[in-house]
Amino acid sequence: GDFRYTSAMQCEPALRGRHIDRLYLDNTHCHPQRALPSRALATCQAVRLIRAHPQHHVVIGLYTLGKETLLVDLALEFSTWVVVSPWRLEQMRLLELPDVFTAEEGAGWIRAVDVAEIRWDTLVTWNTLHPTIAIIPTGRPVKVTHPNIHLIPYSDHSSFVELREFVKWLKPCSIIPIVKGDMCQGYFQEYLSSAPQVLPDFKVSKPVQESGQRQSQRRRQKPTSLWKRAPRSSVPRGVVYESPEKNTEKPEVFTDVKVPQHYCEPALCSKEGCTCCRGEKDQLGTAGAASVSSEHLATGFAEQYLLTPLNVLKQNSSQMFDQLVEDFFQKGDTP
Repeated sequence: GDFRYTSAMQCEPALRGRHIDRLYLDNTHCHPQRALPSRALATCQAVRLIRAHPQHHVVIGLYTLGKETLLVDLALEFSTWVVVSPWRLEQMRLLELPDVFTAEEGAGWIRAVDVAEIRWDTLVTWNTLHPTIAIIPTGRPVKVTHPNIHLIPYSDHSSFVELREFVKWLKPCSIIPIVKGDMCQGYFQEYLSSAPQVLPDFKVSKPVQESGQRQSQRRRQKPTSLWKRAPRSSVPRGVVYESPEKNTEKPEVFTDVKVPQHYCEPALCSKEGCTCCRGEKDQLGTAGAASVSSEHLATGFAEQYLLTPLNVLKQNSSQMFDQLVEDFFQKGDTP
Protein backbone atom coordinates (compact mmCIF):
# COMPACT_ATOMS: atom_id res chain seq x y z
CA GLY A 1 0.00 0.00 0.00
CA ASP A 2 0.92 3.68 0.26
CA PHE A 3 3.91 4.44 2.49
CA ARG A 4 5.32 7.84 3.46
CA TYR A 5 8.50 7.63 5.50
CA THR A 6 9.29 10.00 8.37
CA SER A 7 12.37 9.99 10.57
CA ALA A 8 10.12 9.49 13.61
CA MET A 9 9.66 5.87 12.51
CA GLN A 10 13.17 5.11 13.69
CA CYS A 11 11.87 5.37 17.24
CA GLU A 12 9.35 2.57 16.72
CA PRO A 13 10.29 -0.39 18.99
CA ALA A 14 8.96 -2.89 16.44
CA LEU A 15 11.53 -1.73 13.89
CA ARG A 16 14.59 -1.02 15.98
CA GLY A 17 17.41 -3.56 15.73
CA ARG A 18 15.43 -5.95 13.52
CA HIS A 19 16.84 -8.31 10.93
CA ILE A 20 14.81 -7.76 7.74
CA ASP A 21 15.05 -10.45 5.06
CA ARG A 22 12.75 -8.84 2.52
CA LEU A 23 11.40 -5.32 2.33
CA TYR A 24 8.28 -4.68 0.23
CA LEU A 25 8.89 -1.09 -0.77
CA ASP A 26 6.43 1.50 -2.07
CA ASN A 27 8.65 2.75 -4.89
CA THR A 28 6.06 5.00 -6.57
CA HIS A 29 8.43 8.00 -6.58
CA CYS A 30 11.66 6.05 -6.92
CA HIS A 31 13.46 8.47 -9.21
CA PRO A 32 16.04 11.16 -8.43
CA GLN A 33 13.92 13.78 -10.21
CA ARG A 34 10.86 13.07 -8.04
CA ALA A 35 11.69 15.69 -5.42
CA LEU A 36 8.80 16.18 -3.00
CA PRO A 37 8.48 18.32 0.12
CA SER A 38 7.24 16.76 3.32
CA ARG A 39 3.51 16.64 3.89
CA ALA A 40 3.86 19.33 6.55
CA LEU A 41 5.50 21.71 4.08
CA ALA A 42 2.92 20.88 1.40
CA THR A 43 0.14 21.63 3.89
CA CYS A 44 1.71 25.03 4.63
CA GLN A 45 1.77 25.71 0.90
CA ALA A 46 -1.97 24.94 0.68
CA VAL A 47 -2.67 27.22 3.65
CA ARG A 48 -0.81 30.13 2.02
CA LEU A 49 -2.71 29.59 -1.22
CA ILE A 50 -6.08 29.65 0.54
CA ARG A 51 -5.17 32.76 2.53
CA ALA A 52 -4.29 34.48 -0.74
CA HIS A 53 -7.92 33.97 -1.85
CA PRO A 54 -9.94 35.04 1.20
CA GLN A 55 -13.22 35.53 -0.70
CA HIS A 56 -13.09 32.22 -2.54
CA HIS A 57 -14.63 28.86 -1.87
CA VAL A 58 -12.12 25.99 -1.97
CA VAL A 59 -12.69 22.67 -3.73
CA ILE A 60 -10.13 19.91 -3.16
CA GLY A 61 -9.91 17.00 -5.60
CA LEU A 62 -9.20 13.60 -4.06
CA TYR A 63 -9.12 9.96 -5.03
CA THR A 64 -11.17 7.33 -3.22
CA LEU A 65 -8.65 7.03 -0.39
CA GLY A 66 -5.81 9.20 0.83
CA LYS A 67 -5.11 12.85 1.75
CA GLU A 68 -7.56 12.72 4.68
CA THR A 69 -4.94 14.24 7.00
CA LEU A 70 -4.68 17.28 4.72
CA LEU A 71 -8.43 17.87 4.99
CA VAL A 72 -8.32 17.64 8.77
CA ASP A 73 -5.39 20.07 9.00
CA LEU A 74 -7.13 22.62 6.75
CA ALA A 75 -10.40 22.34 8.67
CA LEU A 76 -8.64 22.99 11.98
CA GLU A 77 -6.51 25.78 10.52
CA PHE A 78 -9.50 27.72 9.15
CA SER A 79 -12.13 26.57 11.69
CA THR A 80 -14.58 25.39 9.06
CA TRP A 81 -16.41 22.23 8.16
CA VAL A 82 -15.22 20.21 5.19
CA VAL A 83 -18.24 19.28 3.05
CA VAL A 84 -18.07 15.78 1.56
CA SER A 85 -20.48 13.34 -0.07
CA PRO A 86 -22.50 11.00 2.18
CA TRP A 87 -20.46 7.94 1.23
CA ARG A 88 -17.17 9.76 1.91
CA LEU A 89 -18.55 10.97 5.24
CA GLU A 90 -19.22 7.38 6.23
CA GLN A 91 -15.68 6.52 5.15
CA MET A 92 -14.25 9.26 7.38
CA ARG A 93 -16.20 7.91 10.32
CA LEU A 94 -14.88 4.41 9.73
CA LEU A 95 -11.35 5.84 9.75
CA GLU A 96 -12.18 7.46 13.13
CA LEU A 97 -10.96 10.86 11.98
CA PRO A 98 -11.69 14.08 13.90
CA ASP A 99 -15.24 15.39 13.60
CA VAL A 100 -14.62 18.07 10.98
CA PHE A 101 -16.62 16.55 8.09
CA THR A 102 -20.24 17.03 7.09
CA ALA A 103 -22.51 16.10 4.20
CA GLU A 104 -24.64 19.25 4.61
CA GLU A 105 -24.25 21.48 1.58
CA GLY A 106 -23.27 25.03 2.47
CA ALA A 107 -22.18 24.19 6.01
CA GLY A 108 -18.54 24.93 5.14
CA TRP A 109 -16.60 26.73 2.42
CA ILE A 110 -14.11 23.90 1.85
CA ARG A 111 -15.39 20.96 -0.17
CA ALA A 112 -13.77 17.62 -1.05
CA VAL A 113 -14.83 16.08 -4.37
CA ASP A 114 -13.59 13.37 -6.69
CA VAL A 115 -10.53 14.52 -8.57
CA ALA A 116 -12.32 13.82 -11.87
CA GLU A 117 -14.65 16.76 -11.11
CA ILE A 118 -11.79 19.24 -11.25
CA ARG A 119 -12.17 20.31 -14.87
CA TRP A 120 -12.43 23.47 -16.92
CA ASP A 121 -16.21 23.28 -17.31
CA THR A 122 -16.89 22.66 -13.61
CA LEU A 123 -14.63 25.56 -12.62
CA VAL A 124 -16.55 27.83 -14.97
CA THR A 125 -19.85 26.71 -13.45
CA TRP A 126 -18.66 27.07 -9.86
CA ASN A 127 -17.27 30.55 -10.48
CA THR A 128 -20.56 31.75 -11.96
CA LEU A 129 -22.14 30.96 -8.59
CA HIS A 130 -19.29 32.07 -6.32
CA PRO A 131 -15.54 32.76 -6.70
CA THR A 132 -13.89 29.35 -6.38
CA ILE A 133 -10.40 27.87 -6.52
CA ALA A 134 -9.59 24.18 -6.87
CA ILE A 135 -6.65 22.36 -5.30
CA ILE A 136 -5.29 19.01 -6.48
CA PRO A 137 -2.87 17.55 -3.92
CA THR A 138 -0.63 15.16 -5.87
CA GLY A 139 2.97 14.24 -6.45
CA ARG A 140 2.36 13.39 -10.08
CA PRO A 141 2.35 15.74 -13.07
CA VAL A 142 -1.19 16.85 -13.93
CA LYS A 143 -2.36 18.99 -16.83
CA VAL A 144 -3.96 22.22 -15.60
CA THR A 145 -6.91 23.34 -17.72
CA HIS A 146 -8.08 26.42 -15.76
CA PRO A 147 -6.20 29.30 -14.08
CA ASN A 148 -8.07 28.64 -10.81
CA ILE A 149 -6.78 25.06 -10.60
CA HIS A 150 -3.71 24.78 -8.37
CA LEU A 151 -1.41 21.80 -7.80
CA ILE A 152 0.03 21.15 -4.35
CA PRO A 153 2.91 18.60 -4.11
CA TYR A 154 1.21 16.64 -1.34
CA SER A 155 1.72 12.88 -1.58
CA ASP A 156 1.16 9.80 0.58
CA HIS A 157 4.11 8.11 -1.17
CA SER A 158 7.71 8.57 -0.04
CA SER A 159 9.98 10.81 -2.05
CA PHE A 160 13.19 9.47 -3.55
CA VAL A 161 15.30 11.00 -0.76
CA GLU A 162 13.01 9.52 1.90
CA LEU A 163 13.19 6.07 0.30
CA ARG A 164 16.98 6.15 0.35
CA GLU A 165 17.03 7.25 3.98
CA PHE A 166 14.56 4.54 4.99
CA VAL A 167 16.43 1.70 3.27
CA LYS A 168 19.77 2.95 4.61
CA TRP A 169 18.42 2.85 8.15
CA LEU A 170 16.53 -0.47 7.90
CA LYS A 171 19.25 -2.37 5.96
CA PRO A 172 17.15 -5.23 4.56
CA CYS A 173 18.73 -8.21 2.81
CA SER A 174 16.62 -7.67 -0.30
CA ILE A 175 13.96 -5.34 -1.67
CA ILE A 176 10.76 -6.26 -3.49
CA PRO A 177 9.25 -3.17 -5.18
CA ILE A 178 5.45 -2.98 -5.27
CA VAL A 179 5.56 -1.06 -8.58
CA LYS A 180 6.82 -3.63 -11.07
CA GLY A 181 8.98 -2.70 -14.00
CA ASP A 182 10.60 0.23 -12.18
CA MET A 183 14.37 -0.34 -12.30
CA CYS A 184 15.24 1.25 -8.94
CA GLN A 185 17.17 -1.60 -7.33
CA GLY A 186 20.49 0.05 -8.15
CA TYR A 187 19.66 3.09 -6.02
CA PHE A 188 19.60 0.95 -2.85
CA GLN A 189 22.17 -1.74 -3.54
CA GLU A 190 24.81 -0.14 -1.32
CA TYR A 191 22.44 -0.09 1.65
CA LEU A 192 21.44 -3.77 1.59
CA SER A 193 22.64 -6.06 4.34
CA SER A 194 25.13 -8.81 3.50
CA ALA A 195 23.91 -10.98 6.37
CA PRO A 196 22.46 -14.36 5.38
CA GLN A 197 18.69 -14.50 5.04
CA VAL A 198 16.83 -16.35 7.75
CA LEU A 199 13.86 -17.09 5.54
CA PRO A 200 14.33 -19.10 2.33
CA ASP A 201 13.88 -17.42 -1.01
CA PHE A 202 10.26 -16.81 -1.75
CA LYS A 203 8.94 -19.09 -4.47
CA VAL A 204 5.58 -18.71 -6.11
CA SER A 205 3.67 -21.96 -6.51
CA LYS A 206 2.94 -23.18 -10.02
CA PRO A 207 -0.88 -22.65 -9.81
CA VAL A 208 -0.35 -19.05 -8.68
CA GLN A 209 2.14 -18.46 -11.50
CA GLU A 210 -0.29 -19.84 -14.09
CA SER A 211 -3.09 -17.69 -12.69
CA GLY A 212 -0.91 -14.59 -12.92
CA GLN A 213 0.04 -15.42 -16.49
CA ARG A 214 -3.62 -15.78 -17.50
CA GLN A 215 -4.46 -12.43 -15.92
CA SER A 216 -1.57 -10.79 -17.78
CA GLN A 217 -2.81 -12.24 -21.06
CA ARG A 218 -6.32 -10.94 -20.42
CA ARG A 219 -4.97 -7.45 -19.73
CA ARG A 220 -3.17 -7.44 -23.07
CA GLN A 221 -6.38 -8.32 -24.91
CA LYS A 222 -8.54 -5.50 -26.22
CA PRO A 223 -11.27 -4.87 -23.64
CA THR A 224 -14.89 -4.97 -24.66
CA SER A 225 -16.88 -1.85 -23.91
CA LEU A 226 -19.67 -2.55 -21.43
CA TRP A 227 -21.76 0.25 -22.93
CA LYS A 228 -21.65 -1.11 -26.45
CA ARG A 229 -25.08 -2.28 -27.48
CA ALA A 230 -25.16 -5.93 -28.44
CA PRO A 231 -26.30 -6.59 -32.03
CA ARG A 232 -29.91 -7.62 -32.18
CA SER A 233 -30.71 -11.03 -33.55
CA SER A 234 -32.75 -11.04 -36.76
CA VAL A 235 -34.35 -14.39 -35.90
CA PRO A 236 -37.76 -13.88 -34.24
CA ARG A 237 -38.24 -15.48 -30.84
CA GLY A 238 -41.46 -16.28 -29.00
CA VAL A 239 -44.72 -14.75 -30.15
CA VAL A 240 -44.03 -12.25 -32.94
CA TYR A 241 -46.64 -9.77 -34.20
CA GLU A 242 -45.27 -8.79 -37.59
CA SER A 243 -47.04 -7.67 -40.71
CA PRO A 244 -46.01 -9.60 -43.85
CA GLU A 245 -45.92 -6.22 -45.68
CA LYS A 246 -42.46 -5.66 -44.18
CA ASN A 247 -41.11 -8.52 -46.27
CA THR A 248 -42.33 -7.70 -49.78
CA GLU A 249 -39.06 -7.08 -51.57
CA LYS A 250 -37.42 -10.47 -51.49
CA PRO A 251 -38.39 -13.68 -49.75
CA GLU A 252 -35.97 -14.56 -46.98
CA VAL A 253 -34.53 -18.02 -47.31
CA PHE A 254 -33.63 -19.95 -44.19
CA THR A 255 -31.29 -22.86 -44.66
CA ASP A 256 -29.83 -25.36 -42.27
CA VAL A 257 -31.95 -24.07 -39.40
CA LYS A 258 -33.91 -26.52 -37.28
CA VAL A 259 -37.13 -25.05 -35.91
CA PRO A 260 -38.96 -26.79 -33.05
CA GLN A 261 -42.43 -28.02 -34.06
CA HIS A 262 -45.43 -26.02 -32.88
CA TYR A 263 -48.23 -28.33 -31.79
CA CYS A 264 -51.94 -27.58 -31.92
CA GLU A 265 -55.25 -29.26 -31.26
CA PRO A 266 -56.49 -31.34 -34.26
CA ALA A 267 -59.94 -29.81 -33.92
CA LEU A 268 -58.61 -26.38 -34.81
CA CYS A 269 -57.17 -27.25 -38.23
CA SER A 270 -57.72 -29.67 -41.11
CA LYS A 271 -55.84 -32.92 -41.34
CA GLU A 272 -54.54 -32.16 -44.82
CA GLY A 273 -53.81 -28.45 -44.55
CA CYS A 274 -52.42 -28.08 -41.06
CA THR A 275 -48.69 -27.68 -41.01
CA CYS A 276 -48.37 -27.91 -37.25
CA CYS A 277 -50.22 -31.13 -36.32
CA ARG A 278 -47.67 -33.88 -36.01
CA GLY A 279 -46.75 -36.55 -33.55
CA GLU A 280 -45.18 -35.33 -30.33
CA LYS A 281 -41.78 -36.63 -31.36
CA ASP A 282 -41.88 -35.38 -34.97
CA GLN A 283 -39.99 -32.24 -35.88
CA LEU A 284 -40.21 -29.87 -38.77
CA GLY A 285 -37.35 -30.48 -41.20
CA THR A 286 -35.25 -27.80 -42.80
CA ALA A 287 -37.24 -24.57 -42.64
CA GLY A 288 -38.20 -23.25 -46.01
CA ALA A 289 -37.53 -26.54 -47.83
CA ALA A 290 -41.10 -26.71 -49.15
CA SER A 291 -43.61 -23.94 -49.78
CA VAL A 292 -47.17 -23.95 -48.47
CA SER A 293 -49.93 -23.97 -51.09
CA SER A 294 -52.78 -21.49 -51.12
CA GLU A 295 -55.26 -24.33 -50.58
CA HIS A 296 -53.57 -25.29 -47.36
CA LEU A 297 -53.51 -21.73 -46.07
CA ALA A 298 -57.16 -21.05 -46.96
CA THR A 299 -58.53 -23.89 -44.83
CA GLY A 300 -58.76 -22.89 -41.17
CA PHE A 301 -56.66 -19.90 -42.12
CA ALA A 302 -57.07 -17.80 -38.96
CA GLU A 303 -55.94 -20.57 -36.63
CA GLN A 304 -53.17 -21.66 -38.97
CA TYR A 305 -51.74 -18.17 -39.33
CA LEU A 306 -51.30 -17.87 -35.57
CA LEU A 307 -49.72 -21.31 -35.26
CA THR A 308 -47.64 -21.55 -38.44
CA PRO A 309 -43.94 -20.70 -38.02
CA LEU A 310 -43.22 -17.18 -39.20
CA ASN A 311 -40.44 -18.22 -41.57
CA VAL A 312 -42.91 -20.38 -43.52
CA LEU A 313 -45.37 -17.49 -43.89
CA LYS A 314 -42.58 -15.27 -45.18
CA GLN A 315 -42.36 -17.39 -48.32
CA ASN A 316 -45.61 -15.82 -49.56
CA SER A 317 -45.85 -12.25 -50.83
CA SER A 318 -48.14 -9.66 -49.29
CA GLN A 319 -50.42 -9.77 -52.37
CA MET A 320 -50.98 -13.53 -51.94
CA PHE A 321 -51.57 -13.01 -48.23
CA ASP A 322 -54.20 -10.31 -48.84
CA GLN A 323 -55.94 -12.46 -51.46
CA LEU A 324 -56.06 -15.45 -49.13
CA VAL A 325 -57.54 -13.35 -46.34
CA GLU A 326 -60.20 -11.93 -48.68
CA ASP A 327 -61.11 -15.39 -49.99
CA PHE A 328 -61.28 -16.74 -46.48
CA PHE A 329 -63.82 -14.18 -45.27
CA GLN A 330 -65.93 -14.48 -48.45
CA LYS A 331 -66.53 -18.21 -48.17
CA GLY A 332 -66.42 -18.39 -44.39
CA ASP A 333 -64.28 -20.47 -42.07
CA THR A 334 -65.72 -23.87 -42.94
CA PRO A 335 -63.71 -27.10 -43.38
